[in-house]
Amino acid sequence: MGYVAKNDILDLFIAQLTKQYLIFAPKRFKNGGIYSDTDCIRYGEVTSIDQIVFDEKSEYSFKETVLPVIQTLFFFTEGSTKEADITQKEIIVFLRSCDLHGMKRLDDMYLHNGPADYYYQQIRSKVKFVLIGCEHSFENCFCVSMGTNRCENYEMSIDKSGENYRINCKNKDWKKQLSDLNLAEEPVAPSYVTENLIQVSIPGNLEFTVAQSKIWDEYDSRCINCGRCNFVCPTCTCFSMQDMYYSDNGKVGERRRVWASCMVDGFTDVAGGGSYRKKNGQRMRFKVLHKVYDYKKRNGYHMCVGCGRCDDICPEYISFSNCINKLSEGMKEVSK
Repeated sequence: MGYVAKNDILDLFIAQLTKQYLIFAPKRFKNGGIYSDTDCIRYGEVTSIDQIVFDEKSEYSFKETVLPVIQTLFFFTEGSTKEADITQKEIIVFLRSCDLHGMKRLDDMYLHNGPADYYYQQIRSKVKFVLIGCEHSFENCFCVSMGTNRCENYEMSIDKSGENYRINCKNKDWKKQLSDLNLAEEPVAPSYVTENLIQVSIPGNLEFTVAQSKIWDEYDSRCINCGRCNFVCPTCTCFSMQDMYYSDNGKVGERRRVWASCMVDGFTDVAGGGSYRKKNGQRMRFKVLHKVYDYKKRNGYHMCVGCGRCDDICPEYISFSNCINKLSEGMKEVSK
């Protein structure tokens, strides 16, 4: 059984949760958009249900809640180091099915791809997820094609229906708190989409030989290597390491982990002055095949979750879903 609640009652529940948890959800930042007088929907800390945006897709993914854009790992002096403090509170993240599937990708890369990443693990062990149901598909979404439109691995789900919120709760502690609020009970299941306007088809005969196709050449001029697609993607995980020295003492500072992008200049620079994938088309080829070819070869499922944010954010209107759909043409070309 599930629960049906209105804003005021649900805020009482959230108030109880904030005593133990930091709660992050899609939130509207007034005038925070990339253009003048535009808003931005991205993840931020919330303390009431009204702050959560249910009817629009967030421009940025949940990723920065578990993998900060800039993360201080430790502080150093001439003779000692001190590990940076990590929040003692647990974390709740409200997110959609595609992003919850994205979480599985992050876990595989940071926890199961060799020794677990210590810094990621410290935050990840504190996180619980609330699934936001999707009553309809958003622009550029292709989650159905990628098989990420449904998910069961959540502590609680929530759907907004008019002035009510429909809740399906699996967490025993939260279920007791909801029961204590005398909420109406009825069968509840999270909403999910069954079709998108955008569909992609990954060829069954896809091989790495498609890298030799000329389909990548157009991106040499179209792509401006800004890296936005990487930063909004819930499954891009690359970072650089930076030592920041304090101006008062050049031998004291901190080591930071900072998001990086395979699409920008300098990413493939190596010792001795070498640099790989200098052309933007080569970078696009690497990104696309990583998302829908080589990651699956290793893990058994695609890295891309079909959220469509890369299409939403690109200033040059490059469509990642179109890139995927061109792979069939590319395979025909290299198979001749």
